[in-house]
Amino acid sequence: MPSPKERILATTFELFAKQGYNSTGINQIISEANVARASFYQYFKSKEDLCVEFLKVRHDYWFKELHQFIPKDRDAKSTVASSFDFLIYMNQKEDFRGCSFLNILSEIPMDNVKILSVIQDHKADLRKYFSELVEDQDLSDHIYLLFESSIIESQLFRSDELIEKSKKIVIQIIK
Repeated sequence: MPSPKERILATTFELFAKQGYNSTGINQIISEANVARASFYQYFKSKEDLCVEFLKVRHDYWFKELHQFIPKDRDAKSTVASSFDFLIYMNQKEDFRGCSFLNILSEIPMDNVKILSVIQDHKADLRKYFSELVEDQDLSDHIYLLFESSIIESQLFRSDELIEKSKKIVIQIIK
């Protein structure tokens, strides 16, 4: 059986995805995770601290899934193309939930540095992922931006169409 902390984080993922950060309250998380209030506060001082931990767990999970999805020892072009296939895989797995980081970003004030910095770190790591694959910084940034916009568009329209188009563009522009 999952620990109280694991149940809290799993419930948080479901509720943030379904209702958003602002519409999800601590009392609902405690109730639906079936944990005592004291257990919640043993692990998290506030909803903000819960969000930070949730995003850190989500970051680790997302990159682990990405690295498991992409076959090892492939060239840069194949790896980048497979990264776009990974988005399609995640859309199927998570029913077009989109990016947890961008979803929360749209709900927090920009002066919430605690949560904002975790979101920025995730996006910096993703940008670094592409820059390590493609030496040309402008090109790797272009790929990163196509990747990010593909996530948003696929969530908005519940379709993988623009992911497929972005993948075709990326294959054409990587030498």
